[in-house]
Amino acid sequence: MKQTINTSKAPAPIGPYSQAILSNDTLYVSGQIAINPDTNELVIDSVQNETSQVLENVRAILTEAGFTFNDVVKATIFLSDMSLFPVVNELYGSCFTSTFPARETVAVAGLPKGVNVEISVIATKD
Repeated sequence: MKQTINTSKAPAPIGPYSQAILSNDTLYVSGQIAINPDTNELVIDSVQNETSQVLENVRAILTEAGFTFNDVVKATIFLSDMSLFPVVNELYGSCFTSTFPARETVAVAGLPKGVNVEISVIATKD
């Protein structure tokens, strides 16, 4: 059974997609960028603040569905430039207290709204 997950604590989708889809015991979270859901404004004053907002958006969606970062089994990080990797990696790593998920990190030519960081995750309940 497929269920749409939506929370006002993360930004509304900016296209024809859902914040997340729960299918059986697996949650598929769409790529999140640094939009503050309270103001609908981008948080791009620094890579640290941008990454923190992205991770807060992911956390809000996970929480809405009854998951935590420790339920994440796969993550994808998109960066505008690989030089941002050390900062993003440090903040990303601080979200986990148990086994790290599988992950890939790639630099891409462009991201929505000209942001520097986008993160999507897949989480599952064992």
